[in-house]
Amino acid sequence: MIRSDGSADTMNLNSSRSLYERAKRLMPGGVSSPVRAIRPYPFYVKRAEGPYLWDEDGNRFIDYCLAYGPMILGHRNPEVMRRVTEQLERGWLYGTPTALEVELAERIISHYPSMDMIRFVSTGSEATMAALRIARGFTGKDKIVKIEGGFHGAHDSVLVKAGSGATTIGVPDSKGVPADTAKNTILVPYNDLQAMEVALREGDVAAVIMEPVLGNIGPVLPVDGYLEGVRKVTEEHDVLLIFDEVITGFRLALGGAQSYYGVRADITTLGKIIGGGFPIGAVGGRREIMENVAPQGGIYQAGTFNGSPVSMAAGLATLDILERGVLDRINEMGSYLRKGLSDIVEDLKLGYSVSGIASMFKVFFGPLPRNYSEALRCDKEGYLRFFWRMLEAGIFLTPSQYETDFISASHDREIIDKTLEAFKLYLKA
Repeated sequence: MIRSDGSADTMNLNSSRSLYERAKRLMPGGVSSPVRAIRPYPFYVKRAEGPYLWDEDGNRFIDYCLAYGPMILGHRNPEVMRRVTEQLERGWLYGTPTALEVELAERIISHYPSMDMIRFVSTGSEATMAALRIARGFTGKDKIVKIEGGFHGAHDSVLVKAGSGATTIGVPDSKGVPADTAKNTILVPYNDLQAMEVALREGDVAAVIMEPVLGNIGPVLPVDGYLEGVRKVTEEHDVLLIFDEVITGFRLALGGAQSYYGVRADITTLGKIIGGGFPIGAVGGRREIMENVAPQGGIYQAGTFNGSPVSMAAGLATLDILERGVLDRINEMGSYLRKGLSDIVEDLKLGYSVSGIASMFKVFFGPLPRNYSEALRCDKEGYLRFFWRMLEAGIFLTPSQYETDFISASHDREIIDKTLEAFKLYLKA
């Protein structure tokens, strides 16, 4: 049974409820990140393995959140765990360069022809912040163009009508962002080349930053020719193109969205998967651009945990596995899941839609959106009720209509079929 507030009352969540009451007194909203603030309270995970999570009350869930993307191999992958353990035995932080970062840099660059040089950082947010500083420093221009609904972390330049948690809680702009900073960020709708052209005509634009596939409001996919058109118009106006591939990197293909769609960016940001589940980010680009980064050039970026040996080891192990053909199998399973979901939605005639690519998917409670404003028309309250029904059935989807669901190498056909049965039952209900 589902209560009117959307929560389940037949599933024991007593421990999670108690922990949340404690957490509310200690942390803003009781959580360490807004996206984890599930109404009326989140469930607290105790352990994970393969495609499963277990909470503090012993409930087991099939995980389609996967830490919002990084766990592409599933939880506690034995090979990743072995490589991390070996590194821990040698030490976990040195404050010096290591051979691991050289090797991981070589491996990533080999899959991204648009990259000649790369800088490792600790998070995706740091990567996008560095990318924008590099673009401004290289071009000598101040303005950037950002896609409405695109999420590039929680720093001032991009926290303007952001997606992800900011959209979910209904606060599209953050307090504390200086007006003088926000005025340099120009917003344009996704999949609208004309709006992009108009924005670039204003001049003084250093770069366009965008997710090639909007991952934090869906996913929402580019229409045919859109990414190619963005590349063309940025080149015509001498504006750098930054692809934020924190989500799509090493998920759509080994060369990310750039390989999948055949469009090269000037600067690329990566994260999530390249750390194998450990904190990481990276920014890379053409040599003439990246040579301007300190200590080689005058654009400053630094961090104690840049190139952290444990993250490097986990990332190398993850790439080893993906390069053995595992990524193709994961993406095939994604196609199988989306086909099943599309059949269900069509049969039920609910007016819902299914979006996705590779191993990313989402059921939109409304027509298939092409941009941020169309996504906002979906029934987010209805989705939340559906989320709790699926959770009670042992299936953990992302708790927002505006977040992408993922599958991993550990999600087999049997698990996918069980998931499809639950989708059919609870969408019908």
